[in-house]
Amino acid sequence: MTETTQTPSSPPGSPEARFAASALRGLRQDLIHDAFAYRPLPRARTDGAFARRLPGRLREYAEWTPHAVVVLAGLLAMAVSYGGTTSGGVTESLNAALALIPVVLTLVRPVGAFWVSLAAAPVTVLFAEAWDGWPWSPGSFASHLIVLTVVALRTRPRTAAWMWLLTAFYSVGADTLLGRNYYNSNSGPLMVVAALVLLVVAMRQVRREAVQEVTAERTVTAHERSRRTLLEERTTIARELHDVVAHHMSVVAIQAEAAPYRVENPPPELERAFATIRENAVAALTELRRVLGVVRAEDYEAPDAPQPTLADLEALLANVRDTGLDVTRTTTGAVRELPPGVELSAYRIVQEALSNTLRHAPGASARVEVAYVLGGLGLRVVNGPVPATSLVKPSPGAGHGVTGMRERVSMLNGEMTAGVTDDGGYEVAVFLPVARVDDVDDKGDA
Repeated sequence: MTETTQTPSSPPGSPEARFAASALRGLRQDLIHDAFAYRPLPRARTDGAFARRLPGRLREYAEWTPHAVVVLAGLLAMAVSYGGTTSGGVTESLNAALALIPVVLTLVRPVGAFWVSLAAAPVTVLFAEAWDGWPWSPGSFASHLIVLTVVALRTRPRTAAWMWLLTAFYSVGADTLLGRNYYNSNSGPLMVVAALVLLVVAMRQVRREAVQEVTAERTVTAHERSRRTLLEERTTIARELHDVVAHHMSVVAIQAEAAPYRVENPPPELERAFATIRENAVAALTELRRVLGVVRAEDYEAPDAPQPTLADLEALLANVRDTGLDVTRTTTGAVRELPPGVELSAYRIVQEALSNTLRHAPGASARVEVAYVLGGLGLRVVNGPVPATSLVKPSPGAGHGVTGMRERVSMLNGEMTAGVTDDGGYEVAVFLPVARVDDVDDKGDA
């Protein structure tokens, strides 16, 4: 029996070849493909702290600040070119133009400006008789350094690296092949200064991108946190509604089943009516448990005690007072029994508002106002500002309590406002609509 061994096929090309191919693709993408494409320099933003203080006319001019800075830098390079040329006349003007044009070109075609600056370097150095150096004339030295900086600011760090390498390739080649005096070469100073400038610019670009990514991640995280809080609150509300409604539907079913036995010789129509009521109650209870039961966690257990109502509000306030919060309660209107869902939501809203007061305004006093009005229930929880003598610092929060309160109010088609008061405190005002019995009866008769 002959055993054959198969050698796995290796990917084409060596790692060095693949690296070189990837580098060449990056060079072609950054500096060759659409090198002279029209890419105008964006205007400056005028919503900053300094720009907002400027008058309207000056604010419009402030938009052109980056363009003005680039033009001034080009004029500076042109002035340096005039100082490094002794030929005079047309030669002096040509060197000055070749120093200015690449810098100004960065305003509209940044990558093309780099190639123009690199191509102008051997032309200008031929006429720089007073410049004791090679291969960069004074104007070309200043102009190319400015071009590298502006293009690096407008592109990405990889492009800056490629520009530095090509500049070094030209400098070394000119020193080696055409150098007049190798020891008087100014390639070293240019490359060192350019490397430092490009390194600072690249670090600035990387930091700005990192800040943008962190800001975007924080925005997404805050959105997800708010969405998760909303879903958790809805789950809690659904559980509580399930407990409240299921209890009452069970009572309806039991009473409908027992009602015929409490009447001597009930008519058949009455028995059928009660049977129909019981069947509908059981069907509604089954459907309710099927729909709302899916939001229960596997380890969730229904509370044995009845859900709190506004009748338990005084016990809640007493419990809060034990923590040191000075809270008072005012009730207006005729106290009446409200639907269980409204009672529970009102209790939870007051509970959460007082909890927020304990967390965010330690040492402040609070006031709870309950108003039984025509057509609904009004709630108002107000706390004062944090006393200057308070030794407890407010706890930071993400506003989840307010989100939960808004969700409860929204599910009951109510209205809610929350915000800072004039004295520096905080106010939560809620109105929960409650249909009158007369309206319900009228709709049923209709």
